Amino acid sequence: MARTYLSTQTDDDFNKARNKALFNEIQHFLNPEEATLISFSDMKKLLKPRNEVYKGMQVVPVSLIVGSEGRFKDFDNHFFPKSNFLKSRWEHVDMAHLQDISLPPITLYELGGLYFVRDGNHRVSVAKLQGVENIDAEVVSLQSEIKLKPGSTKEQMIKQVIDYEKRVFYNETNFGDITDYWCLDFSTPGQYDIIYNHILIHKYYINQDKKEEIPMDQAILSWFSNVYLPVIKAIEKYRIIRKLKGHTISDLYLFLIKYWDELKQKFGNDFSLDKAAENFKNEYTKEHHFQTIKNFLAKLRMKKNLQNC
Repeated sequence: MARTYLSTQTDDDFNKARNKALFNEIQHFLNPEEATLISFSDMKKLLKPRNEVYKGMQVVPVSLIVGSEGRFKDFDNHFFPKSNFLKSRWEHVDMAHLQDISLPPITLYELGGLYFVRDGNHRVSVAKLQGVENIDAEVVSLQSEIKLKPGSTKEQMIKQVIDYEKRVFYNETNFGDITDYWCLDFSTPGQYDIIYNHILIHKYYINQDKKEEIPMDQAILSWFSNVYLPVIKAIEKYRIIRKLKGHTISDLYLFLIKYWDELKQKFGNDFSLDKAAENFKNEYTKEHHFQTIKNFLAKLRMKKNLQNC
């Protein structure tokens, strides 16, 4: 009799968890990525940790477990199951919880102050539904200087990484003090390394005509005045940023400088920046507009499908 009651309870619990996942999906139908569990692999590529340190057994707050190594497609961002094929295993774990049966500790990666499941996704899912605050885990820590904020979406984590990269770039180069420009902002990580490389290349070409190598601060100011600002002025002249919403003006600098370089390789070094900016606007803004329409129609279809469920 007790077994029958517990089976009914685990069935109810799974249905409750599954319905939470469905409701979460409906709430985020315009931005489905916000309801997606964070991939450990994606965060590892983003934070680029230096090395791994085995931390052993720990008691970990369930609220700090935000992602998974291999099952990030099976659960939503609250670890609720996204498919009925998870039911059997999920209910088995839930049954153990209801009977106070101890299960083996889960295994976790710690990265940026948050945790990602190596093994034990179903146990974390049940713990989330049942309101369990802490869970035993064997932890491997990946060392990173970037600390992520609990409760952040993947998009917010990316923004935290970009903000960290900007602080490092400005501190190590004194870029803001040299140029009095504090708006070198990007929408994706890894771009400050590209900017630094642009400055080094610019410095190399300047030094070809010099007997003594110019200092780095002069190279930065020269790059800013003679490379970056003219490209920005071309972007503003042709109003490219109005056509490519969601990007910063520094994003567009990288897009246009790369595009201009490709045109110069094809048509010669005399190909003007003005002409490159005009061509870029005509070619890429149309493509972006077409993709925006496709994304909008795809979201409308998703909304219709959810309403029909």
